[in-house]
Amino acid sequence: MRPVPRRRLVLLGALGLALAACAGPVSTVRVDPEVALRDLGRSAIATGKASLPTRNVLFEHGLFEAFDKRPEAAIAELHRRMVASRGNQDLLFALAELSLLHARAAAKPDYHLAAAVYAYAFLFPEDTGGAAPGRFDPRLRSAADLYNRALTVSLASGDGSEIVPRGGTFELPFGRIEVAFDPASLRAGDRELYRFIPAGELKVRGLAMRYRWAGLGAPLAASIRPIDASKPGRDMVAPRVQVPVTAVLLIAEARRALVQGQPLAGRLELHLVWDEESVSVAGEQVPLEAEPSAALALTFTGAPVIEVETFGFLGRLSGLPAKRPPLVSTTPYKPGLVPVVFVHGTQSSVVRWAEMYNRLQADPDIRGRYQFWFFQYDSGNPIALSAFRLREALVGAVARLDPQGQDAALRRMVLIGHSQGGLLVKMQVISSGDRIWNAASRKPLNELVLSDQTRELLQRGLFVEPLPEVSRVVFICTPHRGSFVAGRNITANLFRRFWALPFALTGMAADLARNPGALRSEMIVPSAVDNMAPRHHFIRTLQEIPVAPSVTVNSIIAVKGDGPVEQGDDGVVQYSSAHVEPVESELVVRSNHSTQGTPHTVEEVRRILRLHAGVDTGTGAPAAR
Repeated sequence: MRPVPRRRLVLLGALGLALAACAGPVSTVRVDPEVALRDLGRSAIATGKASLPTRNVLFEHGLFEAFDKRPEAAIAELHRRMVASRGNQDLLFALAELSLLHARAAAKPDYHLAAAVYAYAFLFPEDTGGAAPGRFDPRLRSAADLYNRALTVSLASGDGSEIVPRGGTFELPFGRIEVAFDPASLRAGDRELYRFIPAGELKVRGLAMRYRWAGLGAPLAASIRPIDASKPGRDMVAPRVQVPVTAVLLIAEARRALVQGQPLAGRLELHLVWDEESVSVAGEQVPLEAEPSAALALTFTGAPVIEVETFGFLGRLSGLPAKRPPLVSTTPYKPGLVPVVFVHGTQSSVVRWAEMYNRLQADPDIRGRYQFWFFQYDSGNPIALSAFRLREALVGAVARLDPQGQDAALRRMVLIGHSQGGLLVKMQVISSGDRIWNAASRKPLNELVLSDQTRELLQRGLFVEPLPEVSRVVFICTPHRGSFVAGRNITANLFRRFWALPFALTGMAADLARNPGALRSEMIVPSAVDNMAPRHHFIRTLQEIPVAPSVTVNSIIAVKGDGPVEQGDDGVVQYSSAHVEPVESELVVRSNHSTQGTPHTVEEVRRILRLHAGVDTGTGAPAAR
């Protein structure tokens, strides 16, 4: 065996020391898969650290330590090499991440906008010779998130509290970009958008499900108001509603402009979710990023829910809550969409439908076929009065939205009522004749001494015919035969002590008092609680009047516990009271009375709406139990 020359031993030893000093021993350590995946999945967006592909780029170009010490110089050098390589996608992605990280660390908005430009060029390479990322490339989704976040921050107001859509000349680390923006895009029909909140920065509470439609753009939630306050328009958009909006900066041939050092030009667009869900980029339909659940939760943030529900129940609302419109919508009227009208129950409000609405709007087959309306009322008022106001609101809305009667979708309306709301719904689809009146009075209406106003109110409220616009109703926990809670004397007496007679009925009460002996009850004006007592003449009469045969009926009944359904109840309504025939379907869910947000109830309503729209339900017929 020949000895190794001393000089070669010295060189080998020096090489070993150098390798040890630079990298240490190469080895592996078995770790929990979550730890390994977390390391593999790190990114500027998810973890606030550069992804492994970006770290690789820094090492490959000898700029790893340079970025830590002189980040702007390192980014500028990578930019030069990206130009020299004619828009290499690895360099573009690394530039997007590093620009975002530096923008955060140094609070430099020009680097945020640069990150958006680089990410856009990575996502849409045009024909520059640079390869587009493959569909399994994890950087593809990460680049979209980088673009969305960088654009959001680039448009932030000075204090960062909201987003300010605007055009103009914006500085970049390597030049400028001219951004065009049409202020007319702030207009939505006869309303305008204002106060844009970044939806991605909102933590949602109170909703079990949060839906995010992944795509391109900065997801925002915008307030909306009439352009002319004296002309609120014909739509019924709720005053407090927060509209999901997506801001998109479209950059003309971004990669080519970067490579050729040409001026960058872009166009900032605002897209309302209710109008469109995708945008055309370089001949490709690209989905828009949206956060509908966050916008919905923001709608109810700060709303006086307890005040509206409690004082509305007692008839003691004042100020703005007392002036709330009876019928509101989440979107402007659009011909061809079938109205779904939600009617809340006793001591309740529209917020109780939030979970269900959140789920329904997440179904593209449903949101593309329906528009959602919400009826709100003082739930302590006599049921006939509240039902009359619902009827007026529905008839008025159809007449205002479609005065020529050309929209057939408005004549396929679906009414969904929970608890007392189900009784209001039933009053829209029955032919009462004089039965309700005769149950309350010993004399015909035309024989009483009444003012014309009182007579008309009683005629229109108690002598009803089915609304031709309604083709389906859904009863949820509806006390068709009354509620055992309302039937307790202590409940009724306590309520009457605090209930304020609605102003519309004060004159009627005085009128009826001028006809002694005409009414069968000493109580001239009953409350909703009285109406729902199982022995009250109103509920006993209403339960005997069938729903018009032209209307399809579905029923959802809640029963607590796991005992026999027929003997069960939901804490407020017994199964025997909520059960009604004939129905297309009846579903019993194991729940308490407030079942509107439970999964089985929500999915049953979703199934019914898909069935009503002629869309495959995918679930088959509901079980009877």
